[in-house]
Amino acid sequence: MIRQPAVAGQFYTDDPCRLRAELRRMTPTAAVKSRVAGIVAPHAGYLYSGGVAGTIYGAIDIPRTVIILGPNHHGFGAAAALHPPGEWLTPLGPVPISGRLSSLIMENTPLVEFDASAHRFEHSLEVQLPFLQHLRDELQIVPICLGFGDFERCRQVGEGVARAILAFGEEVLIVASSDMTHYESAEAARVKDELALARVCALDPEGLVKLCRARGITMCGVIPTAVMLVAAELQGAEHGEVVRYGTSGDVTGDDRQVVAYAAVAVY
Repeated sequence: MIRQPAVAGQFYTDDPCRLRAELRRMTPTAAVKSRVAGIVAPHAGYLYSGGVAGTIYGAIDIPRTVIILGPNHHGFGAAAALHPPGEWLTPLGPVPISGRLSSLIMENTPLVEFDASAHRFEHSLEVQLPFLQHLRDELQIVPICLGFGDFERCRQVGEGVARAILAFGEEVLIVASSDMTHYESAEAARVKDELALARVCALDPEGLVKLCRARGITMCGVIPTAVMLVAAELQGAEHGEVVRYGTSGDVTGDDRQVVAYAAVAVY
């Protein structure tokens, strides 16, 4: 099964040469790259969030295998949908899905189902791929789209992912795809997002989910982030660090109503 790009030409250019040039500009390469268990990276159009995403990707060592967790913006498909075996296509070429790690996740995580329909129109996972392709040869992925809202299922999926990675026996990066506060002033967004990011950096996934619900923090990838934190902590992660934060207002000059973006590394 080949998953065709859904938002090439919209969220990012569909011209391969131009895309490579934009990725080079957006991903300054750190002199010393960090090894991390997981990251949070934004998923808006590259014009707005590409610089924030590129900062975290350029700062880390990317292993051959990457699990990408994204929120389900459209509501199609299973609550925890793993794309069936095959390839994902971007303007930079095809990326294979890891059949072995996918099978291990299915074995260890009963909530996860093979389901392509949840991924057909979803942008949150797709926009991460060109960054990964740009920086890592021989890449393989496991794309999982999450459409539930409670922490108990975050815990179950995160624990299953951690067990699967242990059985896989190779280094795996977990990418949680998320934007931060939506459609508030830049000042209000920063106040709310600092609270949420403090929970992320403290590796407190349950506290993060509760906080976002209680304070109305519109972090669209709160569930993927919580799943990543559960799995990362079980692999020995100890803390997180905000690498970069910004808003759409940094690009448009209008801070009255923004979408905010954060890049977080979990060590």
